[in-house]
Amino acid sequence: MPDQPRDDQVESARGGEIARPGGWARLKLWLQAHHLTLMALPDTPHAIALGSAIGMFFGFTPLFGMKTLLSLAAAWLLKGNKIAAIISVTLHDIILPFWPAIFLWEYRMGMWTLHRRIPERPGFRHVALRDYMEWTTFFTWGQPLLVGSLFLALPAAVVIYFALRGVLIRARAKKDET
Repeated sequence: MPDQPRDDQVESARGGEIARPGGWARLKLWLQAHHLTLMALPDTPHAIALGSAIGMFFGFTPLFGMKTLLSLAAAWLLKGNKIAAIISVTLHDIILPFWPAIFLWEYRMGMWTLHRRIPERPGFRHVALRDYMEWTTFFTWGQPLLVGSLFLALPAAVVIYFALRGVLIRARAKKDET
């Protein structure tokens, strides 16, 4: 029996080949699948929303490679949903092309907060690639970047918590009515 195309695949007019959907269609399908996963998690709306807010918070921080582990640990400590935390921290991969601009804004906000001045040129332009792996580099550009990330991370986490909690409560109440 020949392979049947999935719903997200389209059969081409040439010889029955199966064409993959474009980037936007794949992104939409991915978001729908993760939305349904969040809605179907067997936990309280508070725990799911808290886990998502924790993941969103750590997603904005410049803690490369540690975001998922930190969001998982924080969700465990605060009794949030760990799966929701992992899903929302990976949502930041969608905005990967915009990260240089986001990091520049976070760095400037951090410099203004720590030193009450915004540099004309970011200080991390003069750092060699091998210096990024040293802890001393953290104090020159990492610390302002981390402090500046709080300006995006905290509001995003609060908005995600209340919005998702409201959606979950409404969806579960509607489901109980039927």
